[in-house]
Amino acid sequence: MYKRLIVLALPFCLLSSCVSKKLYTELEDKYANLKKENRNLSDQLESLSTENNRLSNDLDQLQMAYDQAVKERDQLRADYAASQSNLKNLKASYEALEKNSSEEISKNSQKNRELLAQLEAKEQALAAESERLNNLKNELEKRSQRVAELENVIASKDAEMRQLKDTISKALTNFEGKGLTVEQRNGKIYVSMENKLLFQSGSWSVGTEGRKAVQQLGNVLADNPDISILIEGHTDNVPYKGNAQLSGNWDLSTKRATAIVNILRENNAINPKNLTAAGRGEYAPIASNDDAEGRAKNRRIEVILTPKLDEISKLLNDL
Repeated sequence: MYKRLIVLALPFCLLSSCVSKKLYTELEDKYANLKKENRNLSDQLESLSTENNRLSNDLDQLQMAYDQAVKERDQLRADYAASQSNLKNLKASYEALEKNSSEEISKNSQKNRELLAQLEAKEQALAAESERLNNLKNELEKRSQRVAELENVIASKDAEMRQLKDTISKALTNFEGKGLTVEQRNGKIYVSMENKLLFQSGSWSVGTEGRKAVQQLGNVLADNPDISILIEGHTDNVPYKGNAQLSGNWDLSTKRATAIVNILRENNAINPKNLTAAGRGEYAPIASNDDAEGRAKNRRIEVILTPKLDEISKLLNDL
């Protein structure tokens, strides 16, 4: 299988070596645009997470308002029952006093009318409160349903990413212990490959073993067209003193990220619009640069896989 992949890759390597400077520049521009688009998607993801938190807070506040309304309704019912009891007592008193003088009867009649007016007012207040409570309940149910739909979509995306992580890990089993790790963090998948697997010191040309790893990763990504692929190049903090055409570590990290993109683009099933190359230089270390072991970990390529969020954005717009 590996021999066949190498034979198939040779023509693409020959073609890629003949790419004109103009075409290369155009490709770099496209990569820059894709990088910008990926940043926008990352910003959207953060914004969507913030909006999801806000909706959860709104849901909690609606629940509190609903509970308070139920409490007030129950109090109105108790007041209504008490008023009815008072009315009954007053009617009894009225009947007893009916035998007395017309003056006493008039006083009791006036008090009775006042109590009847109070009772009617409480009935109206109870009806208005019941209507407000029903409206609040309906709004709470609608919000709860939308939040549940949003949570289901997010959970589905997480499950898809977990499945993708497992598939990538199985595909790259042969490279375990050779500077390759696969992790899932914050809804994204990070495939980290140390330079010892990919490049010679100071070079951005991918070696045979590294090319196999990238090609096998590409085979998995080709079956997942709804994933955005960001390739980041990282270096240690030792100043670059190699090829005079490069300005330093940042330039070197960008060249290395672009080299990985070029290998992935050899797989025609991968949409180039999903690919972005970025150089981070020495400014995103994962270990200390004070010793050789830490610097070796910092010299790496990270392939960051992010799910597309169109469906989540639509749900948020409908809220």
